[in-house]
Parts: sequence; structure tokens; C-alpha cells
Amino acid sequence: QEQLVESGGGLVQPGGSLRLSCAASGNMFSIYTMSWYRQAPGKQRDLVALITRGGTTNYAEAVKGRFTISRDNGKKMVALQMDSLKPDDTAVYYCNAFNPLASRNYWGQGTQVTVFS
Repeated sequence: QEQLVESGGGLVQPGGSLRLSCAASGNMFSIYTMSWYRQAPGKQRDLVALITRGGTTNYAEAVKGRFTISRDNGKKMVALQMDSLKPDDTAVYYCNAFNPLASRNYWGQGTQVTVFS
């Protein structure tokens, strides 16, 4: 069973930056596709960014050019650098790991990001 622990959320003003981190516990991190999702109150959970085992990245249109996902396989960590934050970015952010060998998804507990003026 994979465990994911997010950190780095908080309060920030519009235009500010935050960096989220997600630490994995297992030994198969390097083969996972890692993603960040977010869920605002009353809305569905949406994909924000993903990074494949090979380092290919993909972003939601709403965050392109502002957010950057990266991974460190040696440290078993994935990060989401969020710049030029907007109030619409306010949500709980979740780390996700997809194991292609078992076709299983793992989720972190979530971290709150609040952008306010």
C-alpha cells in the first residue's frame, strides 16, 4: 500500500507563490505517473498537472504557464510550484500516484491552498 503525504499549502495573496510537495513511502515510485488534483468547495476534483515516469508533463489550461510539476525519483517526491496565484486557485490540492502495473490509484490526504486579497 502506497502512502502519500502532501505539504506546503497555506494562505497567499493574489500574485503570490506556493510550493506543494508530496512524499511517497513505497519502493515503486519511479514507475508511477504522479499527478496533482484540486477540489474547490461544491465542485468536482479536477486534474491540475501530471508527470509521467519519463518526465513528460501535462497541465490543465487554467494553470499553464503558472504552475510547474516536477519529480525527484531518488527522494520519492513530486512537487508543484505555483506562481501568479489567483483566487480561483483556492482549493484542496491532492497528490495522486498511478501504478501502471497494478492499475491502482493512491491519494494523499490533501492540503488547503487559499488565495485571498
